[in-house]
Amino acid sequence: MILVAGIPSETPLAMVYGHLRELGAPVVVFNQRQAAEAAIAFDLAGGEASGWLRLNGCRHRLENFRGIYCRLMDDQVLPELEKEPAASPRRLRVRTLHDTLSCWSELSAARVVNRLAAVGSNGSKPYQLQLIRAHGFAVPETLITNEPERVLAFRARHRQLVFKSMSGIRSIVRLLEDCDLDRLERIRWCPVQFQQFVAGTNMRVHTVGQSVFATAIETRAIDYRYARRQVGEAASLRAVELPSELAERCVRLARALGLDFAGIDLKQTPEGEIYCFEVNPMPGFSYYEAHTGQPIAREVARYLCEEVPAAPIGSPISGPAVGRVRELGARPRARPAGMAGRPRRRRSKPRGGQAG
Repeated sequence: MILVAGIPSETPLAMVYGHLRELGAPVVVFNQRQAAEAAIAFDLAGGEASGWLRLNGCRHRLENFRGIYCRLMDDQVLPELEKEPAASPRRLRVRTLHDTLSCWSELSAARVVNRLAAVGSNGSKPYQLQLIRAHGFAVPETLITNEPERVLAFRARHRQLVFKSMSGIRSIVRLLEDCDLDRLERIRWCPVQFQQFVAGTNMRVHTVGQSVFATAIETRAIDYRYARRQVGEAASLRAVELPSELAERCVRLARALGLDFAGIDLKQTPEGEIYCFEVNPMPGFSYYEAHTGQPIAREVARYLCEEVPAAPIGSPISGPAVGRVRELGARPRARPAGMAGRPRRRRSKPRGGQAG
């Protein structure tokens, strides 16, 4: 039995649920919008968690769940609780339910995509960036400061900088322009993360267990997710095949972070070097699947149904991540010795976005 937890109408959750049904898997849905009517209880004995989850009047034994797909939103902002006072009994009940559900998912013997402890590394992007670097990927040089003078010196060294959020909350990545320097004094009240701008082609790599789905993104925007807003036209996405060595590095990085399902943000420079910016522990993969046709949701569903336990966490990776990618279904073109196939470009020298 598989538990799907979150908002059923949310696209990634709905896609995985649909494929689970197609596979004939018994599925139970925890609808967060009905959390006030749900209940859960469990005990620990002999290192195993046993108990029950009551949804829509039906009790389900927790030990019968073999897979759990979690895409839980912050219960404090559920629309059903909007008019509830901060400490109302209804809010406290829903909060306690989510706390208990999260604790059980951490202790459950089921395959959990993904466990809360593993998701935590994305709460601090500077911290996660250190983990990424420790596993062999190049990362952009980063400055976190509230001193304008240090930003100016950092910019003089790298010429082009971007700034972005340090937390797991999404922000729009922007280029630090001359017009921004007039308001640079404001950072004295709040440290900001600045990074060297890395030119090249963005790639989003989704790993599901040992499976890899890579997408190349072409755009002139700094942040391809907001390309239409930044440059007036949407980014172009296409499925690509990673060199086997790079694909394995991505799988091992996700495993080292404890993530059965991950969205890894990479960038390939014109020289072929691979930079890694972030590992998303709860990827909104539907955007990429819709543009490329990659069967990501189906693979997540299949993975949840597997009886095989997850592979052990990978060991640190040594050496730089370097390689070329090629379009899926395309024949590699002849290159000088030592060079792999390179994806086609729609523009001559495009300036790729830098998401994160």
